[in-house]
Amino acid sequence: MNIEVFREYCLSKKGVTEGFPFDQKTLVFKVMGKMFALCGLERVPSQVNLKCDPNRGEKLREQYDGLIIPGYHMSKIHWNTLFIERLQPKLVLELTDHSYDLVVAKFPKKLRAEYDNLY
Repeated sequence: MNIEVFREYCLSKKGVTEGFPFDQKTLVFKVMGKMFALCGLERVPSQVNLKCDPNRGEKLREQYDGLIIPGYHMSKIHWNTLFIERLQPKLVLELTDHSYDLVVAKFPKKLRAEYDNLY
């Protein structure tokens, strides 16, 4: 999977926006203002950071040694870096959904109501 396909998938999800809050090289995807994915546009091979349940993240790192690693410049417990061109697209999309769902699940009541009222 390449970065453009990953970007299109992220933007297809409910309440998602993209931006460059840190620099012009790091594209960040947020759902209702809360970050769930980042990708370094100049990183070769293509990499994305996704939030992940800590237990699942540890298992994924063992199973996909070298292809899924602790989050680059992120909390090593809650974020993973994925080398998306070397992983099956189905897995990348599944882990993107997992990251998105983790963030949505933590919305406070007011934000959750706004989210629920979107298209």
